[in-house]
Amino acid sequence: MKLSSILLPSLLWAACASAQYFSAGWSPGQPVPPPDDAQKAPPYAQQPYERAPTAVPSPGPAQVPPASGNAATGVGGLASLLDVNRLLTSGPVASLFGKLGLNISQAVAQSGTTLWDPRVPLITDENYEELVVNEPLTEEEEKDRVWFIIISVSAGTQNSALSRLADQSFDEAYNQTVIAGDLPNIRWGRIDYLNVTYLTTKWSVWTGPYLLVLKDRGQTLRFYKADRIRLSPDLLRELLVEELWRSTPPWKTNFAPGGKREWVLHYFAVGMKRMYDFVNRFPRWMLMIGSGMIASVVMRILHRNPAAAVPAPEQKATKAETTNTESAVSQGSSTAVTGTATGSPSKGKQRKTTRK
Repeated sequence: MKLSSILLPSLLWAACASAQYFSAGWSPGQPVPPPDDAQKAPPYAQQPYERAPTAVPSPGPAQVPPASGNAATGVGGLASLLDVNRLLTSGPVASLFGKLGLNISQAVAQSGTTLWDPRVPLITDENYEELVVNEPLTEEEEKDRVWFIIISVSAGTQNSALSRLADQSFDEAYNQTVIAGDLPNIRWGRIDYLNVTYLTTKWSVWTGPYLLVLKDRGQTLRFYKADRIRLSPDLLRELLVEELWRSTPPWKTNFAPGGKREWVLHYFAVGMKRMYDFVNRFPRWMLMIGSGMIASVVMRILHRNPAAAVPAPEQKATKAETTNTESAVSQGSSTAVTGTATGSPSKGKQRKTTRK
């Protein structure tokens, strides 16, 4: 009795424990279940131990499925074909420009680099009135406002050591001023000489680089040629901090701002700007080819061989008169010879008569 009371609960417990291994089995019409990989593994194979993570990992970005081959090839191929830099640096085009004396690869590489500090505002013909002339200021701020501007030519003459030195010194002096914060009344600016026509023409600036101290909304100008001063960030800051620029006399002539003949340079600069805007519409390679053709035509005209000299009408008349005179003389001489020949027999007869 005791034994049966013990075996009955044990059998019930074993049945409950092994119930999870029983299934209803396969019935007709159902798909064949795939074989269980866990059953194929040998009983002695041990699963690798993995340490439970201490923190819940953040869900990563969803992986975008790769585009189909046709779409990727079409978009990427079209973009690569329309890439101007890639076309210019390709073998045939680069060799063609090399024969013309241009290193197109170097030009393309330099076009993507930044030459100047982007924090310094770039002054152009279009925004000069807004930034400098019509700057919103109070009366006190207007009296103290000073613009320190560099007229740079580094964009066109990369091999100019003086231009690079001027730009580096100017940018370094600006950076030191921003850190020190001791010149709140001074604003910094840069003018690209190659892309600004009206301002440089009106100010009679025909070369560069120049340093310009501008005051009174553009009415008082002081120019400093870069090759006539010592270019260093400390000296440029000293020029501004100690206001040494006041010892330099401003540009005051009849053609300067406020002069009697300022209108002459104004209209001349307007004409030059319109001409530059018209020429700038064409690509540079087209301008280079056109200028080369015009130069070759001019050189041929200047070095052509002189034509043979055509005799003047007076010389022709003189030659005709000389010819007529010579013919008349020849006719007279022939007549005299004929007369002498016919008169000789009569003389002979007379001699015979006298002898008789």
